[in-house]
Amino acid sequence: MTKLNLLTRYMKFKFCGFGLVFILWLGVTALARAEAQHGIAMHGDPALPRDFTAFGYVNPDAPKGGELKLAEYGSFDSLNPFIVRGQTPRGLRDWVFDSLMRRNNDEPFSLYGLIARSVEIPPDRSWVRFTIDPRARFSDGHPITVEDVIFSLETLRDKGRPNHRSYYSKVMEIEQPAPDQVVFHFDTELPDREMPLILALMPILPKHWYELRDFSETSLDLPVGSGPYQVAKITPGRQIVYQRNADYWARDLPANRGQYNFDTIRIDYYRDTSAGFEAFKTGLASLHEERDPARWATGYDFPAARKGKIEKHALPHGRPSGLRGLVFNTRRQIFTDPRVRKALSHALDFEWLNANYYHNAYQRIGGYFENSDLSAVGRPLPEAAADLLRPYAGSLPETVFTQGTLLPATDGSGRIRANLRKAKQILNGAGWAVENGQLRNRANGAAMTFEILLVRPEDEKLALSFARNAKLLGAKISVRTVDSTQYEERLRNFDFDMIIYDWYASLSPGNEQLYYWGSAAADQPGTRNYPGIKSAAVDAMIGHLLNARDRDNFAAAAQALERALSAGHYVIPLNYLPVDWVGVSSELERPEKTPVYGYDMNSWWQEPKN
Repeated sequence: MTKLNLLTRYMKFKFCGFGLVFILWLGVTALARAEAQHGIAMHGDPALPRDFTAFGYVNPDAPKGGELKLAEYGSFDSLNPFIVRGQTPRGLRDWVFDSLMRRNNDEPFSLYGLIARSVEIPPDRSWVRFTIDPRARFSDGHPITVEDVIFSLETLRDKGRPNHRSYYSKVMEIEQPAPDQVVFHFDTELPDREMPLILALMPILPKHWYELRDFSETSLDLPVGSGPYQVAKITPGRQIVYQRNADYWARDLPANRGQYNFDTIRIDYYRDTSAGFEAFKTGLASLHEERDPARWATGYDFPAARKGKIEKHALPHGRPSGLRGLVFNTRRQIFTDPRVRKALSHALDFEWLNANYYHNAYQRIGGYFENSDLSAVGRPLPEAAADLLRPYAGSLPETVFTQGTLLPATDGSGRIRANLRKAKQILNGAGWAVENGQLRNRANGAAMTFEILLVRPEDEKLALSFARNAKLLGAKISVRTVDSTQYEERLRNFDFDMIIYDWYASLSPGNEQLYYWGSAAADQPGTRNYPGIKSAAVDAMIGHLLNARDRDNFAAAAQALERALSAGHYVIPLNYLPVDWVGVSSELERPEKTPVYGYDMNSWWQEPKN
């Protein structure tokens, strides 16, 4: 990465005399046009004024102290959360490593000063300048400098996870116009208006610590970080304890006030979620994030709950649904034809599953951004979104422009003969027929045989129900549940036929969409393009999303992306909840307001004991 100040940057054009002076004047004028701001928003202006004192969903006077005990399932074997290799414990990235700015969870995508005390961007967002707070320190007391910021970008770009490499490779040049300032210039031929915010959320690493180690290797060394907590101790694979840094320099900044209140956070690892719930019941965990509707409905009749020591909270949120579903690996030959994927979706009886397994608690996901203004599910596609899709009409079904992709539905009785007849018609048109009870491709004789790979035992009944219905079509499906280490390794290398996966969605989707669905990510191990999507239409809609200059155009791009993804039948959508289910120890307290993205444990606290 070239590090240039303004003078050396423009001398490469080999101008002299007046020409050089003029070019220098243009550069200085361009940088001067931006105004130093306390915050930045993806679209429009940040909601909070320059003199805000705390986020609106925290208790600024929350007491410090106590211990938060969490139960996780699986294991961990590394304390380097920035590389593909290894399993890292929960919280390591967010609690130990700070960024230049901090997100407000009550806005779609707005950031406020943290390590950077101010930010400057021009209208075209071709560059961003951060000014480092002179008080900023790492957990070992070393000052956080511009050199650390540059080291972080270059290290993550060259050796980090695929998403880091993709994001940070868009930085073309770096300048240091002052000892406490850094300017990042972006690729103007491939504009990306989210990049200033992506850089603002970059974890800041201590150069003096990491340059003495091989960053590309897993490690169990207790890291030096820049955040509110330090790793106090670990039992590899079984427990990690975070200790609040009493000398944390940013504890009283407006973006942090009322947060990070527990003195210690202890996370114990268990075999599976059922074992973790048993730990919660006996007081070994103080909070349980519930994902099982049956357990939520009937599983909280135990002594601690009856005595009032455990409380159930259904906390509302305003997040988009995201996409949870059965995922086809289109790298497998049997799943290359979208007609086959569409046909198999008729074997899922969501209504029966919801009634018999999930107490009718779930809503069916109709689109990736459902439950927000970014979705066109259940309504006509706005003309602005249709205009974006029209250049790709030849590769998309006509339904993209009309009602969208409608999911097969049933009456919930368990009788799905009509759906299976429709599936057989689609399969026959795609060249598949049943021979001796086995569904086969007429052209090459390939059998419709595959495995559903799981990591959560509670997903087995769903997968087995789907497999039983698909068997009536002549498909032979096995269901296999493996441990978290094996599962993550197979996901990392796309070594599966079908999985159940859950893609999170925010109110401001951006560069992560390339990581989820982009063609370049389809063959890159470690990305989350698990279906292996390679679609020019999808790529183009992500491009429109990244370059939208206002919320209306942004929403149109998101709606168009949702339609393009649904049209490919890459995933059989499952379910979502408009609330978060949480079982909580009565010792914990939380603010009255829940932010739009859902409850935030960082703002909770434990009342001091008398």
